[in-house]
Amino acid sequence: MPSFSWRLFLMLGTLPLALAESDESSLLDGWQDMWFFKFLLNVLGYSTIIIPGYFLISYFKRINYLETGRGLCFPVIKACVFGNEAKAGLLDDAPTASRSDTELSSSTSQAFKLIFCAAGLQVSYLTWGVLQERVMTRSYGTSDGGEAGAGGGSGERFKDSQFLVFMNRILALTVSGVWCTLFKQPRHGAPMYKYSFASLSNILSSWCQYEALKYISFPTQVLAKASKVIPVMLMGKLVSHKTYEYWEYLTAALISVGVSMFLLSSTSSKHPSTVTTFSGVLILAGYIMFDSFTSNWQDNLFKYKMSSVQMMFGVNLFSCLFTVGSLLEQGAFFDSVSFMLRHSEFAFHAVLLSVCSACGQLFIFYTIGQFGAAVFTIIMTLRQAIAILLSCFLYGHAVSALGGLGVAVVFFALFLRIYARSRLKKAGKKAAPPLVQKV
Repeated sequence: MPSFSWRLFLMLGTLPLALAESDESSLLDGWQDMWFFKFLLNVLGYSTIIIPGYFLISYFKRINYLETGRGLCFPVIKACVFGNEAKAGLLDDAPTASRSDTELSSSTSQAFKLIFCAAGLQVSYLTWGVLQERVMTRSYGTSDGGEAGAGGGSGERFKDSQFLVFMNRILALTVSGVWCTLFKQPRHGAPMYKYSFASLSNILSSWCQYEALKYISFPTQVLAKASKVIPVMLMGKLVSHKTYEYWEYLTAALISVGVSMFLLSSTSSKHPSTVTTFSGVLILAGYIMFDSFTSNWQDNLFKYKMSSVQMMFGVNLFSCLFTVGSLLEQGAFFDSVSFMLRHSEFAFHAVLLSVCSACGQLFIFYTIGQFGAAVFTIIMTLRQAIAILLSCFLYGHAVSALGGLGVAVVFFALFLRIYARSRLKKAGKKAAPPLVQKV
């Protein structure tokens, strides 16, 4: 009897260890697949670059390196840490020159330019939106490209949103670098390190944008982007101390009501791809918060003498540095490259996604320079509406009557903002510049 009791005790004692050993890998994989764990890993990777950079910048400023430094590294350190502190209002100069050229050209030529800009923006960002949903919500290696998590088939799902952000940024960096080399740019004045703030918030917002599609539908994400005027206004008050008109608060409230109607209708839908989860809402909130900071910080950076393409180059330079460092530290870079080699379709989608993102940014700058921000805002608002319809058609998202009404309220508010802004412009009053969509 004692022998039996002893054996039973040993069996019960070793059972948890056996279970823990068998479940250790699955538990670790479960943690690695959680979005919050990935987010913390990414931030930790960025901090390994940001923290040493902070101490280096503080050191160079403390020793007054601008006056005491010399040697081969002096121009690089000066550009990165100190820059040319003189500020100039280039934003008012460049569009004015473009608009004066516009007035001299014929109406037919302007019509063709407008069609070219509208087509370029629509094709770039509609293709980008369709590919974004395809990459994040569907499996690769299946004959029908089945929906991720639908079960069945031997498909493989791509999981690393940060790698897609890196792909977008490396191509945008290349395009903006070539543009700055081929075309004359203003003398650069901002310290390079100041781009890192907008870069960090930009890559975090882009990561949230990709990651959110694992938990929410694409139409929900588009409406959330439309509603970002609310946190942008809040950030504008906090960061830039801006003031807003009563109609801006009214349209922001209408957008909130419309988005709420759509979200309430989507939670009761039976189609799994339209269900909005709590994680999806949290990630979307992170996207809106980070993107709002990016917009306001870039507005402050434009006080220095720089062009939009120089801004694009500086932000993407730090974005590539942060993302590739984090990917290499996590060991995810080569895993993603291996996934690309296994699935040529994914490689094509990832490259095309990056091409659309980079070309779309150039179309943004050209359209604003030729026709102003108001025309650009109208084009992009129409693009958002078409993107929702296209996503519902291609991926079978069901939208109820309440959800459709919510979408209508959101876009009514957006066009109301455009109309009110144009009335202010005709009356000679100065309005805050419209938001420029960033990818």
